[in-house]
Amino acid sequence: MPRYRLTLEYDGAAYNGFQVQAGQPTVQGAVETAITAFCGQTIRLAAAGRTDTGVHATGQVVTFDLDKAWPAATVMNALNAHLVQEAVAVLDCVGADPEFHARFSATGRRYLYRILNRPGRPALDQGRVWHIRQPLDEAAMHDAAQALVGLHDFTTFRDVNCQSKSPVKTLDIASVTRVGEEVHLVFAARSFLHRQVRSMTGTLAQVGLGRWQVSDVARVLAARDRAACGPVAPSDGLYLTGVDYSSQE
Repeated sequence: MPRYRLTLEYDGAAYNGFQVQAGQPTVQGAVETAITAFCGQTIRLAAAGRTDTGVHATGQVVTFDLDKAWPAATVMNALNAHLVQEAVAVLDCVGADPEFHARFSATGRRYLYRILNRPGRPALDQGRVWHIRQPLDEAAMHDAAQALVGLHDFTTFRDVNCQSKSPVKTLDIASVTRVGEEVHLVFAARSFLHRQVRSMTGTLAQVGLGRWQVSDVARVLAARDRAACGPVAPSDGLYLTGVDYSSQE
């Protein structure tokens, strides 16, 4: 059976997360319905990551098999036509090796968190950024974030409903920069715990607001205690921006 790999962009505000749920609008449900409308086949997608309600993506990767081989451009154009009423778009479609899997073949995932840091509320980006009115010290946030880089037990930043077998992860990148009126937090790792990025972002925001010291982030990480985490950032500003794969894909 031919396998296809899609790169998706979506506005998560319109969906109850990525993973299909009976009676709820989801990204997975929208794409699977579009595939059925295109070729009549009922399939189940494999995804690089299962984003939460309200979380967006500019580089989500999914794979699926079809009974018939279609040109990749035909699949992409047909799915986009059937998704025209949805907040989901197919950015790319390519044929994939039968052994390639969107989730299990991934060697890295990248997230961006956008904070709009100005007094005025967002009009155009409502639901797509976290609005913080008070000035943020992005340099202090970046310095504090470096304590999170490397191999650590991230229990402090792990949601109570996380299903990962271990809280130990390796964070490759934790960067905080200002881009105009926005503060951007970029995180990269092979994999993340449930709500880890939002938890780390909320904690770093406490540093940026001057409520915590730079050294406090290392302290709360070492505590390995969920109660030590700062307030969890809302889903609005979080984007899955890309998934990395080895050259053997």
